[in-house]
Amino acid sequence: MTMKETIDEIRNQLDFEITKVNSLPELDQFRIKYLARKGIIAELFETLKNVPPDQKPSLGKELNELRTHAQNLHDEKKNNLESNQSSQSELIDITLPGRRKWIGSLHPITQTLNEIKSIFLRLGFEIASGPEIEDDYYNFEALNFPPDHPARDMQDTFFISKKTLLRTHTSPVQIRVMEKQQPPVRVIMPGRVYRNEAISARSYCLFHQVEGLYVDTNVTFSELKGTLVAFAQQFYGSDLKFRFRPSFFPFTEPSAEMDISCFLCKGKGCRVCKYAGWLEILGCGMVNPNVYKFVNYDPMKVSGYAFGMGIERITMLRYGIDDIRILFDNDVRFLKQF
Repeated sequence: MTMKETIDEIRNQLDFEITKVNSLPELDQFRIKYLARKGIIAELFETLKNVPPDQKPSLGKELNELRTHAQNLHDEKKNNLESNQSSQSELIDITLPGRRKWIGSLHPITQTLNEIKSIFLRLGFEIASGPEIEDDYYNFEALNFPPDHPARDMQDTFFISKKTLLRTHTSPVQIRVMEKQQPPVRVIMPGRVYRNEAISARSYCLFHQVEGLYVDTNVTFSELKGTLVAFAQQFYGSDLKFRFRPSFFPFTEPSAEMDISCFLCKGKGCRVCKYAGWLEILGCGMVNPNVYKFVNYDPMKVSGYAFGMGIERITMLRYGIDDIRILFDNDVRFLKQF
């Protein structure tokens, strides 16, 4: 390529690159590249001494015009950028008061969950977690669900494949923990669970649970009751009343549900407690001996209890929320109240 062709190419390059400059720092880079003492144009002047003498006058003139053109492009772009900056700064009224910065907070579900975890940690429990995508064995079979149990039906469970599903409770973590650890086992298992249910004010397709498990020698139902009453008194207040009603769960025997006196109406009856004066807060029971067989525990030597509670229900009761969908809408007007 001749020097004349090089000059023409750089001129075209200058015209193109100046259109891409949108800020003063970018313009300074343009200046350094082409107009600085070690820039492209200065290097061309250095090579001018190597061209034949008869071509120097015309090529020198071309180089001077190129440098002038580059300088004009630079100055014009600089004036445009500085004028735009000054016009934008005039739009800012520095006498206006500053805008208030909203400070974020934890979601009410997270606040409730953190408080529950802190209570059980003080009671000597550890925290365990497991996968949300489970298989049929951990979610049902190892928890003593018969093959024809209704919870296995597609109406209740999100199946990914015939043997893979979104866990319907955090109980599978119990099996995973007991497979890896010999008694004593004392853990709670918080996490998200999924149910194939119609979304309404009272139910949602996903929610949070905290389940607990304690397995050791000579664990009794009285210890279960004592632990849950201690939790309820720390969480709801020491003046509440409580009761345990018989119930059924495949993985516990005997099973029960725990009610507390309605802390909103003090047991007199209101819309939240359906005028019964009692609120159901959790299910519990002694671990079914059949479950131990799946984790190689000897049911003749160990015993234990398990319990589980829904975090959304507790959160709604605590804060007087009557629609579970609000907890998942991410409406800032609602969340900033917490």
